[in-house]
Amino acid sequence: QCAQRKPSCDHDVLDLAEYTKKQPWWRKTFGSSTGSNTEKYNVATQLVIGGVTGWCTGFIFQKVGKLAATAVGGGFFLLQIANHTGYIKIDWNLVEQDMHKAKEQLKFHGNKNKLAPEVISFLKKNVILTGGFAGGFLLGMAS
Repeated sequence: QCAQRKPSCDHDVLDLAEYTKKQPWWRKTFGSSTGSNTEKYNVATQLVIGGVTGWCTGFIFQKVGKLAATAVGGGFFLLQIANHTGYIKIDWNLVEQDMHKAKEQLKFHGNKNKLAPEVISFLKKNVILTGGFAGGFLLGMAS
């Protein structure tokens, strides 16, 4: 009845095929929010999402960090043993020259640790999510 536009019908007909053709692909995929995807969720949901992802990241970071520290420390220990037993000889003058070159390059190319504007913008838009992530990350590192 409504499709024939009788006077007794109060409802408008919306052709979804025509409507979706006019919408950009990102609105079809992510919704109509122009801001962050997390803005759709309430504060508790944002904290939980940030906390869980932060905890997982911190836990993995802790495990990988221990493994990397063990590998680097063990490698250094083996190199020292090889050096003291005479299997390898280290030219300390060459090491010192290379270290001075590296220091000069770091001084010349230093950027004073400025964050990119995109990072600052993201942090401002997602303060709650970022806070949850930071807390979860610290808990993950501690567990």
